[in-house]
Amino acid sequence: SGKNAFGRDTSIAIIKAPRVLPRVIHIPESVSGERYHFLLLSSIIHMHFHTLFPGRDVLAYSQFRVTRDAELAMDEEEVKNLRQALAGELPQRAFGKPRRVEVISSCPDHLSNLLLAQFDLTESDLYRCDGPVNITRFNWLIDQIDEPALKFSSFQPSRPASLSHHKNIFEVLKEGDVLLHHPYQSFDPVIEFLRQAAEDPDVVAIRQTVYRTGAVSGIMEALIRAAQRGKEVTAVVELMARFDEEANINWADQLERAGAQVIYGVFGLKTHAKLALLIRREQEKLVYYTHLSTGNYHPKTTKLYSDFGLLTANQEIGHDVNEVFMHISSLSPAAKLRRLLLAPFTLHRRVLAMIRREEANARAGKPARIIAKMNSLLEERIILALCRASCAGVKIDLIVRGVCALRPGVKNVSENITVRSILGRFLEHHRVWYFENNGHPDVWLSSADWMGRNLFRRIEVAFPVLDPNIRARVIEEGLLDYLHSPSWVLDENGYYKKTAPDPKHAKKQDISAQQKLLTHFCSEGEV
Repeated sequence: SGKNAFGRDTSIAIIKAPRVLPRVIHIPESVSGERYHFLLLSSIIHMHFHTLFPGRDVLAYSQFRVTRDAELAMDEEEVKNLRQALAGELPQRAFGKPRRVEVISSCPDHLSNLLLAQFDLTESDLYRCDGPVNITRFNWLIDQIDEPALKFSSFQPSRPASLSHHKNIFEVLKEGDVLLHHPYQSFDPVIEFLRQAAEDPDVVAIRQTVYRTGAVSGIMEALIRAAQRGKEVTAVVELMARFDEEANINWADQLERAGAQVIYGVFGLKTHAKLALLIRREQEKLVYYTHLSTGNYHPKTTKLYSDFGLLTANQEIGHDVNEVFMHISSLSPAAKLRRLLLAPFTLHRRVLAMIRREEANARAGKPARIIAKMNSLLEERIILALCRASCAGVKIDLIVRGVCALRPGVKNVSENITVRSILGRFLEHHRVWYFENNGHPDVWLSSADWMGRNLFRRIEVAFPVLDPNIRARVIEEGLLDYLHSPSWVLDENGYYKKTAPDPKHAKKQDISAQQKLLTHFCSEGEV
């Protein structure tokens, strides 16, 4: 309150703290008397209001934070150059339509009402926080506190034995497929796969999807190197990968300058499939080598997300992956695929068919079971098919980390279905599907969740696990371990309840799935 230097009445001021200032400040032990004592920058500002507004009385204050719509709108009819249009739109993201205002719990109504009016929002868009309005600032504390008991132990991911003793990855894959389970097994073999291809004179072409790769990427550097060496390099770059648009535009520029062909996919259908294909000349034949994955080619997420990757020389799978790239690059209809399922064409239909097959087997008294792991389950027809299978007697275990629109355990609807969510050190990201198939199990890995956007509005791929030994690993590591892991279980009323084994009766298999995999695959040390 009071008059400013020009004698005018002013009642509200906004203080913008420079981003270069730390939001959490460590107070030296010599000052605080404590080893770890921290102050928020906002508290220091509050303490010194009198120096910022001399001669004025500060009656109330509040931090506030505005969340804006980060979606970049593109009109297919108007856009002629997607990359150019997107580059022009990115600077406007900071000025997207406001969607939410957060304030501290003690914020006076007249201040919060002013903010809502300024951003054209309503009372339902206001969130009062008990504490800082941006708790991500506390991430800074992790590196400032040296207390091993409060942190996860560091670990060193392992490498498959077959890749530890062979320098030529093509010779390894001729002997059999290689499964990589990240982050427990290193992502380095995938980078080496492409680096060897870049240097190998017999590799004539490389084709790769690029969804999220990060600003620093050994994968992208290998593709650029291959293009510089005269190989035919095709990169399908998804420019609309939210919050990675700028990095992907930069990589697209570098790839084109190196001589690679850069394709931006199909407008309106995000290219979300995770595929890398090498075409190699061997004894006057062209041979396919393929990497397929449930997760991104990103150096950071491969250490934080659980994902499966498959390296294979299976020629039918290689043929299908090549057809997918031909489809994306030419926009012609995809030829009939021998092994893969492709969204938005065959994937949804085949998933429904496999669920219905289990239902028919159960009604005929044959072995029938479904175990499926994914990030989200929302697609209505799949949910209805699962409920019908449940009513037929199919035992269905779903491991869904995020959003799930199916309510399990409802009598005469879903009583044979369980839904659990695993939350732990790593983000559960792989999609694994198991269908009993009358004693001849079908196991699939995919980049797609059972959601409308994945099944109808994206380029997605599901691929079968054909090798019996690898199939057994996927079932054990990707499904069964999680069914015995402490988890959050969804009840028939739509509420999650945390479960954990009774310490007095706990079995070895009841430990966390993530911890079991860490113990099995990893050694101690830095990542």
